[in-house]
Amino acid sequence: MIPPATDHGPLTTVSVEFYGIPRERAGVAVTTAEGVCLGDVLADLCARFPRFAESCVADNRLRPEYAANLNGAQFVKSPETKVGPGDALLILSADAGG
Repeated sequence: MIPPATDHGPLTTVSVEFYGIPRERAGVAVTTAEGVCLGDVLADLCARFPRFAESCVADNRLRPEYAANLNGAQFVKSPETKVGPGDALLILSADAGG
């Protein structure tokens, strides 16, 4: 079965792990989300975790006090950042990274 498409292309599932305040607001440590870019993933998370949305996301971006790390390799901010099958996204307080 082909996944539904967004304006950016076919959806993919990524794993998401929350740390610190994002974990507290989401109410879970680990979940999955769908999308083809960071903005899609955040929109999916916001739809399912309203407290996370209210506290951590504004204008389809993480608020400046939060950070997202893709695959342990790079910190990403742009909603247009592409994600792919098997990708792992870590969402944490920006000061938690040291």
